[in-house]
Amino acid sequence: MRVESPRFLLDENIPIPVTGWLRDQKPDWTFEHTSDVGLNGSSDDEVFRWAQKYGAIVVTFDDDFADLRAFSKGHFGVIRLRIWPTTTEETQSALKRLFDSTDIPELQGSLTIITQSKIRIRSMG
Repeated sequence: MRVESPRFLLDENIPIPVTGWLRDQKPDWTFEHTSDVGLNGSSDDEVFRWAQKYGAIVVTFDDDFADLRAFSKGHFGVIRLRIWPTTTEETQSALKRLFDSTDIPELQGSLTIITQSKIRIRSMG
């Protein structure tokens, strides 16, 4: 389940300005925020279904997306941010570390967890 030009869906808990920043950083990639696609206030299941329908990797602070029982094999990928504080600047810094050190094929179909000090990628394939 690989996508040539990566697509990302930023969950509603990701600061909205991060979306524009990512679009500037990676103009060939597609970044959408839940507020862009009418998903604000939606359940995790609805966000996950949308991401699967459109082939997007979910970017979130929500620990529920890291629950392998609920969101297991066969998804396009989840990036779970475990950083503090959850400011725009810290979020941008964490995502920059990820995108500067990781190739997109590693992220697709994987659970990626970013902490202050490391990045863990668990392939779900």
